[in-house]
Amino acid sequence: MAAHRPVEWVQAVVSRFDEQLPIKTGQQNTHTKVSTEHNKECLINISKYKFSLVISGLTTILKNVNNMRIFGEAAEKNLYLSQLIILDTLEKCLAGQPKDTMRLDETMLVKQLLPEICHFLHTCREGNQHAAELRNSASGVLFSLSCNNFNAVFSRISTRLQELTVCSEDNVDVHDIELLQYINVDCAKLKRLLKETAFKFKALKKVAQLAVINSLEKAFWNWVENYPDEFTKLYQIPQTDMAECAEKLFDLVDGFAESTKRKAAVWPLQIILLILCPEIIQDISKDVVDENNMNKKLFLDSLRKALAGHGGSRQLTESAAIACVKLCKASTYINWEDNSVIFLLVQSMVVDLKNLLFNPSKPFSRGSQPADVDLMIDCLVSCFRISPHNNQHFKICLAQNSPSTFHYVLVNSLHRIITNSALDWWPKIDAVYCHSVELRNMFGETLHKAVQGCGAHPAIRMAPSLTFKEKVTSLKFKEKPTDLETRSYKYLLLSMVKLIHADPKLLLCNPRKQGPETQGSTAELITGLVQLVPQSHMPEIAQEAMEALLVLHQLDSIDLWNPDAPVETFWEISSQMLFYICKKLTSHQMLSSTEILKWLREILICRNKFLLKNKQADRSSCHFLFLYGVGCDVPGSGNTTQMSLDHEELLRTCTPGASLRKGKGNSSMDSAAGCSGTPPICRQAQTKLEVALYMFLWSPDTEAVLVAMSCFRHLCEEADIRCGVDEVSVHNFLPNYNTFMEFASVSNMMSTGRAALQKRVMALLRRIEHPTAGNTEAWEDTHAKWEQATKLILNYPKAKMEDGQAAESLHKTIVKRRMSHVSGGGSIDLSDTDSLQEWINMTGFLCALGGVCLQQRSNSGLATYSPPMGPVSERKGSMISVLSSEGNADTPVSKFMDRLLSLMVCNHEKVGLQIRTNVKDLVGLELSPALYPMLFNKLKNTISKFFDSQGQVLLTDTNTQFVEQTIAIMKNLLDNHTEGSSEHLGQASIETMMLNLVRYVRVLGNMVHAIQIKTKLCQLVEVMMARRDDLSFCQEMKFRNKMVEYLTDWVMGTSNQAADDDVKCLTRDLDQASMEAVVSLLAGLPLQPEEGDGVELMEAKSQLFLKYFTLFMNLLNDCSEVEDENAPTGGRKRGMSRRLASLRHCTVLAMSNLLNANVDSGLMHSIGLGYHKDLQTRATFMEVLTKILQQGTEFDTLAETVLADRFERLVELVTMMGDQGELPIAMALANVVPCSQWDELARVLVTLFDSRHLLYQLLWNMFSKEVELADSMQTLFRGNSLASKIMTFCFKVYGATYLQKLLDPLLRIVITSSDWQHVSFEVDPTRLEPSESLEENQRNLLQMTEKFFHAIISSSSEFPPQLRSVCHCLYQSHPQTFVF
Repeated sequence: MAAHRPVEWVQAVVSRFDEQLPIKTGQQNTHTKVSTEHNKECLINISKYKFSLVISGLTTILKNVNNMRIFGEAAEKNLYLSQLIILDTLEKCLAGQPKDTMRLDETMLVKQLLPEICHFLHTCREGNQHAAELRNSASGVLFSLSCNNFNAVFSRISTRLQELTVCSEDNVDVHDIELLQYINVDCAKLKRLLKETAFKFKALKKVAQLAVINSLEKAFWNWVENYPDEFTKLYQIPQTDMAECAEKLFDLVDGFAESTKRKAAVWPLQIILLILCPEIIQDISKDVVDENNMNKKLFLDSLRKALAGHGGSRQLTESAAIACVKLCKASTYINWEDNSVIFLLVQSMVVDLKNLLFNPSKPFSRGSQPADVDLMIDCLVSCFRISPHNNQHFKICLAQNSPSTFHYVLVNSLHRIITNSALDWWPKIDAVYCHSVELRNMFGETLHKAVQGCGAHPAIRMAPSLTFKEKVTSLKFKEKPTDLETRSYKYLLLSMVKLIHADPKLLLCNPRKQGPETQGSTAELITGLVQLVPQSHMPEIAQEAMEALLVLHQLDSIDLWNPDAPVETFWEISSQMLFYICKKLTSHQMLSSTEILKWLREILICRNKFLLKNKQADRSSCHFLFLYGVGCDVPGSGNTTQMSLDHEELLRTCTPGASLRKGKGNSSMDSAAGCSGTPPICRQAQTKLEVALYMFLWSPDTEAVLVAMSCFRHLCEEADIRCGVDEVSVHNFLPNYNTFMEFASVSNMMSTGRAALQKRVMALLRRIEHPTAGNTEAWEDTHAKWEQATKLILNYPKAKMEDGQAAESLHKTIVKRRMSHVSGGGSIDLSDTDSLQEWINMTGFLCALGGVCLQQRSNSGLATYSPPMGPVSERKGSMISVLSSEGNADTPVSKFMDRLLSLMVCNHEKVGLQIRTNVKDLVGLELSPALYPMLFNKLKNTISKFFDSQGQVLLTDTNTQFVEQTIAIMKNLLDNHTEGSSEHLGQASIETMMLNLVRYVRVLGNMVHAIQIKTKLCQLVEVMMARRDDLSFCQEMKFRNKMVEYLTDWVMGTSNQAADDDVKCLTRDLDQASMEAVVSLLAGLPLQPEEGDGVELMEAKSQLFLKYFTLFMNLLNDCSEVEDENAPTGGRKRGMSRRLASLRHCTVLAMSNLLNANVDSGLMHSIGLGYHKDLQTRATFMEVLTKILQQGTEFDTLAETVLADRFERLVELVTMMGDQGELPIAMALANVVPCSQWDELARVLVTLFDSRHLLYQLLWNMFSKEVELADSMQTLFRGNSLASKIMTFCFKVYGATYLQKLLDPLLRIVITSSDWQHVSFEVDPTRLEPSESLEENQRNLLQMTEKFFHAIISSSSEFPPQLRSVCHCLYQSHPQTFVF
């Protein structure tokens, strides 16, 4: 299109530009701003090739916008923004205007565009707050227009001058003459202007003459400032024609200046005209002056007199001051070597000039403060450029008792010196570096006065020993400044911040100061700037302060913070700033928080550049980089508590010299000692930064979320740099490094929608594995704000009515500026969608990150079961840990979950449905898997309250709503295969909850809503069985049997009774869902009848099988009958037929699963169906039989020995041995069976393995494992372990008979033989009877002992083989390190 139809294409682009102006689209957001900028750049590029089309289109748009009628403040602002955008685009298009523009284009520009531009220059209302900006922008367009179209503009001015020469009216329109002030003027064009005005000046009326005088002066400065080389060349090579025009006009103007008032009006132009005549200046400096130049010499004498106060008129004195300043300013554009006469002329006036302008006791004033200030700035800058080392006037302006105007003039003069250095001979700002201390003091005092005047509380000072604080305490201002004074302080403060932005070295310079003092002054400066960032009542200053801080964080600036110890100082000061800003961000005390976050991202980039530079420069001196953060937040390190910084801590942490006083060498090591005690400020800053970034993830502003995510990249880069110093793992600095990098990569998704972005954020939050101080504090702060927002939402509109309209208005303002909705004016407006969206985002954030916070709390002292063999990480968490974590209802996570469950049945009239829907979706889809056990237990406990003490259902609408929500949540949760969900699903049993859900739903009746709930519950059961391997069941078979019993009651329950077709469809859907759930439940399920009914087990199973089988057959018959009825019809009936076909298929599957798992009790009932007289019944049976054969049903279970065979296979499985003699099943049992059941396990294992003659292999594996885990010989086989219990059981079982056979005869002899009846064996002298002998008793004891000993030794052949194996294994299993 662009190639074949360029006109249409350009018009389309222009139209798109027009449609996206703020006046058409309303308030701009990030997307529309980007789009508008893109359209503007596109038009600028197109204008290089299709200039006329673009300019014509933009002119038309500007005309239409100017003619729009607007109402209201917002519309007026949008109009102003639209005009600025159009004017800026026009200026840039005109600046790139092709040189080959046709004459027709020039005419078009003059006729169409120039009148519109003049409209802004002449008709903008002075009361309009945007008038000055629009005039400046329009003047820029006119300047660009006149660059290539000077003739067209000059023709308009010349024509107007000609008209005024013949005009007889006194009040004439001189607006076109004033265009001289804004046009582009070079040397040739200036000559034309001078000739034209000199030719017509005399014929003009006084008003027109004054307009020409004023406009020519500004045209001269346009020439000098835009073409300084041409002016400089004028004094190198004098131009006669220029001098002649200037001299002629000088004489005309001199003749015009008849009165004092007229002289005061023309002197500034006369001095300029005289400057254009270098030869005349040379002549009048001589003692003898040419007669033609005598009036020029008299003019200069008059200037000197008036300047010295001898002119007799205040007007002349003021005009003389203006003229002398113009002379001084012009002289700075002339090289001293080219013409020294003009400098002598300046020197003859400058002393009186400075005495007039810079007199603290009598400040110069003409009644127009802006003009006075501009004049003084011009004078100060010019004097500096003429004589940079004569700084007496600087000292006057720096004095504390000087008027604030002097301070303002000085600061703006320095800013101009820094930013405007076009000529080589102009001195640089470094000549003023010696005044850095005074400038810093001025900044401190101005800051205090401005903040005090605004009624804000000064921010916390970061350094107590600074001169700034001493100055503040000695201020003479005891009362709050007036509004006028406050305004002047604000202007001065803004100028000082701009000065820091322009050249930070000017205020960082610390000549002849030691390291601690240098650091203190830097901290003072940065503290003041940081304090300005959150100042919402001074947005322009806040923005400039951010720019200044960004410049202060550039590499060359950071080195000046403290050259003696740059790295240490950087960590302390920059971390303090980071902490303060992030604290303000997290407390939502900043209105433009997104913009501040963008700025913070740039600060992080600068920080990393500095760290990288210092790391590469000298690795040996970079150990300080490693000090802060190593092990700070690693789980289990004990440092995961929330850290905060109060006033005293800040003062203590940041005392200049506290860590630097000992010099450069040992400072970092001294600070390192603090890592184990009070956390250093930089570690707290990193924590607070993490908190801020986390909390911006739930912002409703998509741009804020993306910026926060991108900041994580710079956190990771910092960790990479710091870990590289000492080659430690990056996870020591950032435990969640990998997830942070994923956040950073997602931040590039600029085109993503808000909902998709939040879903991605929550997915990444669930991947956070390690609890840290940052994510824990972020979760808790968000939870507090969420609670507050929840209360406001639930109380709406009551809270809104109580707070009143003022609070609502304030809140809406805050919302528009992207402040937190819950921390605004104490109210919430649900008509603003961002308010509710922020609450939803917070809910998702808390759900997704809650698992980490739960993990952080459980790490401190959770009572978990830990078997001795195998690490806990290799097994699912036990029920003990789950119950203990859920039982603590005081934890924030538990409170949050309780609150969420209560919101599942929120009935708020305005947002109740939205809250219920979002809670259901967020809990079901976004909840951290670690919270699943807690959720299951809380749902179970809540639902159990829906039954009374007798087990009767307490049926209420709220309970029913909760049950329905629970079903939806559980289905979403089980359907959603969230990463890590399998690990946590089995940590809490859902059997009781599921049974209670079914019990409750059973009594709901057969209304439409009840049928829908039943259908959803059946679908949940089906999903539950699909995740069966991930879930844990206490009594799975019993549970599944009960579920089958309940769900089969719903099959064919109401389908035949329903009269309405819609209800019939719903009941058939319920039949379908029930059967699908039953199919999944019956897969591999042996039937278990209820106990205690007095019937034999096999008979009861047979009856239960018959019940289900008969039900399924009836359902099949019902399906067949309905299909026959609906066969000839169409439409809705065809849909019913499809449902019935699917239902029939499910029923056949259910019958197959039922028979497959219960062949022993079911085949006798089903086999007869194969010989049924009904063909359809026989066909159904054959289909069922085919499916169970395909499923591989084993009919050998019908044998009488089926139970014995099954136990035989189980024994074979348990005693299975690997190729290397290992026992995988037995050892696995040893790892998972609780210690309370080890005695029983030892009995089973020893019995089974001995029966298979594998006892030795069991003992060898168990003893080897015990020895492997033993710490020392002293603890070997002495603990409460499975190996020791196996050994004990072996000796008890296999040694009993041996001991009885061996010791029974000996003991009987001792007890019953008469020879031993009166023999004593007492060998304790204290217990001897009087008639007993100790020696004889000892012989008796030795004799009896020898009998026992020889009997034991001689019975070795009878020692049980099993115990021989035990002893041999004990001997063989000990390692070489244990010497027995």
